[in-house]
Amino acid sequence: MDAAVELKNKGNEAFKNKDWPSAVDFYSQAIDKYDKEPSFFTNRAQTWSNLAQANIKLEAYGYAIADATKAIEIDSKFTKAYYRRAVANTAILRHSDAIHDWRIVVKRLPNDQLAKAQFDSCQKLVKRDAFLKAIEVADAPSAAEGLDLENMEVAKDYDGAKLGDHMTQEFIDDMIVRFKEGKKLDKKYVYQIIIAVKDIVYEEATMVEMKVNAGKKLTVCGDTHGQYFDLMEIFSRNGYPTADHGYLFNGDFVDRGSWSCEIALLLYAYKWLRPDNFFLNRGNHETDDMNRMYGFEGECKAKYNERVFKLFSESFSALPLATLIGDKYLVLHGGLFSDDNVTLDDIRKLNRHNQRQPGQSGLMMEMLWTDPQTMPGRGPSKRGVGLQFGPDVTKRFCEKNGLDAIIRSHEVRMDGWEAEHDSKCYTVFSAPNYCDSTGNKGAYINVESDYKLKFEQFDAVPHPDIKPMAYARNGLMQMM
Repeated sequence: MDAAVELKNKGNEAFKNKDWPSAVDFYSQAIDKYDKEPSFFTNRAQTWSNLAQANIKLEAYGYAIADATKAIEIDSKFTKAYYRRAVANTAILRHSDAIHDWRIVVKRLPNDQLAKAQFDSCQKLVKRDAFLKAIEVADAPSAAEGLDLENMEVAKDYDGAKLGDHMTQEFIDDMIVRFKEGKKLDKKYVYQIIIAVKDIVYEEATMVEMKVNAGKKLTVCGDTHGQYFDLMEIFSRNGYPTADHGYLFNGDFVDRGSWSCEIALLLYAYKWLRPDNFFLNRGNHETDDMNRMYGFEGECKAKYNERVFKLFSESFSALPLATLIGDKYLVLHGGLFSDDNVTLDDIRKLNRHNQRQPGQSGLMMEMLWTDPQTMPGRGPSKRGVGLQFGPDVTKRFCEKNGLDAIIRSHEVRMDGWEAEHDSKCYTVFSAPNYCDSTGNKGAYINVESDYKLKFEQFDAVPHPDIKPMAYARNGLMQMM
């Protein structure tokens, strides 16, 4: 029992120091010892609940739900476990499941204003989801309908560079400075950029196939999550996009960070300027339900208007799902599949335009949501969405498709990147000190004509004092 308490205390200390992986490890060890002494009722439930909170910090919401459920099974009066299970279910948009636990928490803790706010918000979200489903139309008109861009005037007090029918480097240089200074683009230009890029990416293949020719370079970046000033650090250190230096951004440009509009518009401007040398893969956060929960919808409405969000939504659903680099590396946001028979040809044939949102199953969902695991085979997702795939799955996929490796993003790595599955699976994450709290480095990958992967790390840089998820209405960041 003493050993179990000591391990739990070590877990608490690691949690206090924001070392979430070590906290998970210590709590898990403590549970192994507690379970040999099941009479120690409170400590067991509390440790399972603490483990749930550590997994929430790691965004392992599926694990967190299982941990909190175990705590509730041990002690049904342990309110904090209901609280944490509600947070985890809210995070993965299972509002109908979350509302049950929020109701219990509010009843037991009537003075907890945050819990009350979450319960009220959850009720509204359940009603909203039902409403949106009821009015969903397969071929809804585009948000661009009725926009007369040709005759739309730019605001008289707009002091930035002018944009004509084509993107220019001069306009991009000006918007970079404007965004650093906290200024916005004129709405006409925002509409122009989004609509132009939507048309470009719609015509691209579901899996874009490209090569890095002699004298050229491609940089692969992972999640940037609205951290605009860290994106500027990448360009400052590694070079801005040019005709000889292409970039591939592997999804999750938006949400969480509070400069998602700036990142999305800048990446889109580069895509418009250099459509054949600047590439964008869709991530799981380029989807409507995630954007409503994690801040991008609110940011679009606060900085521009609802139409801007709807146009972004249409453009996100047109984005490619993967990029094949030199027939050697498959780059996709999440990971591999539930079926060993899936090949690159299946990705090529996938008509992403028939399904705007990824749903709960199928190739699109798996490409956006899955994660690697150390154990062979496949397992349930730690996120509660999708699945996990082992090194044997990756090896078979690469051998069947003649690949050196897959490159994916989707997860924080403390060093910014990690080689997994015998270097057949690489994870790259480009949002350092994620959400201003994780302490991780960022990374990106440079690829030249020899197709060797060169990993570069970088640290977070200062930014204006605006907190992550400042435009999210649900207070999820505060809960977590």
